[in-house]
Amino acid sequence: MLKWLNRWRNQGKHLTRLKPVVIPRDQHSISRKNLSPAAVKTLYRLQDCGFDAYLIGGGVRDVLLGLSPKDFDIATNAKPEDVKQVFGSQCQIIGRRFRLAHVRWGREVIEVATFRANHADGDDQSARTNADGRILRDNVWGSIEEDAARRDFTINAVYYRIADFSLWDFANGAADLKQRVIRLIGDPETRYREDPVRMLRAVRFAAKLNFTIAPATAKPIPALAHLLEEMSSHRLYDECQKLFASGHAAPLLPLMQGYGLFAPLFPGPAEHPCEQLWLKTAQSTDARLAEGKHINPAFFFAALLWGDVQARAQALINDGVPPVPAWQQAGTHAVSRQLARTAIPKHVSQVMRDIWEMQMRLESPRPRQVEIMATNERFRAGYDFLLMRESVGEATGKMAAWWTRWQAADPGLQAEMQRALAKPEAAAAPKKRRRRPKKAASPSQ
Repeated sequence: MLKWLNRWRNQGKHLTRLKPVVIPRDQHSISRKNLSPAAVKTLYRLQDCGFDAYLIGGGVRDVLLGLSPKDFDIATNAKPEDVKQVFGSQCQIIGRRFRLAHVRWGREVIEVATFRANHADGDDQSARTNADGRILRDNVWGSIEEDAARRDFTINAVYYRIADFSLWDFANGAADLKQRVIRLIGDPETRYREDPVRMLRAVRFAAKLNFTIAPATAKPIPALAHLLEEMSSHRLYDECQKLFASGHAAPLLPLMQGYGLFAPLFPGPAEHPCEQLWLKTAQSTDARLAEGKHINPAFFFAALLWGDVQARAQALINDGVPPVPAWQQAGTHAVSRQLARTAIPKHVSQVMRDIWEMQMRLESPRPRQVEIMATNERFRAGYDFLLMRESVGEATGKMAAWWTRWQAADPGLQAEMQRALAKPEAAAAPKKRRRRPKKAASPSQ
């Protein structure tokens, strides 16, 4: 324990003695034209008020890679209260565990964080950890050198200095960008114990950027993946949103499974996998995002938990529960189990249950219910889910194809298709024997 504690206290200190490698403007590809105007205005405002201001993280990383970043974060020696004073009503200070400032320019929000120092240098008010080393509060202000040591990955620790447009590289991040490597700063096991979500970030960046994870950074992940079970369910849901809405969910899922990160987040799906359905859903989600289309998180979660719902529903039916309540109970059970890991909002979980319960109705529609079902607000999601299931070979009675034809048909053909649904039922029903009426007795009898 003492050995581990000393390693944690000393973590990152070797970097605080390093001076940055300064890359001048004519030796890198970042231009203010590549940056958000709101970020540039924020940088200049802080500089004009006497503070150091740097663009940091994904904004720098993605521009250097030739990508178009969506978010731009700023690091500064201004404390959150100073940032608030500079920007007034434009600024809101948020967070307890990690206090920072949000500066709003119309609809765009620029995140401004104060330089952090080594966590072990803080007091009880500014820095707290639990018995496993996980950081509970992290507001120890420091210098840019200390801040660089606190960054998670080398590729996220390249600073763009607005004062002279140079890059400050403390951890050889520029070299790792060229080599396309994800590498943690400091001791990997210690850094993962500080914040287990870093394991998810490692695989997310690897999938998004098509990078490899450095061996030393990858090695501790399988043994420490269980630490995710202790994380806040609300934070893990937010992380799941980033994982599956990154536009790279298809390559991400195998990475999560390979490193043992899937089961701690999704225990039910891990027991009842539907890998073909997951992959198909991930590919569809990535394609929609690439086209700039909206995605519904409920659809992805419905696919992830589908195997668990199916297994539970079948077990209930085998125990004598009627199909409709069996599917309802199975959906409720699957959601409740998942909520212990990821705090799925009620409006999302309700859509998931609607999609699941609609599957049985779509597979065996009654003729008179077809048009009513087609006007249901969940019909499109339910139909798309049925289509996805049928495309990966699930037994649906080919009803996804039937619904596709019905939606494209003219009213006359639609009515004919609906009438045809009743024919198998009529053929299967036993015919009733008609009794001959008894003859009336004659008066002579």
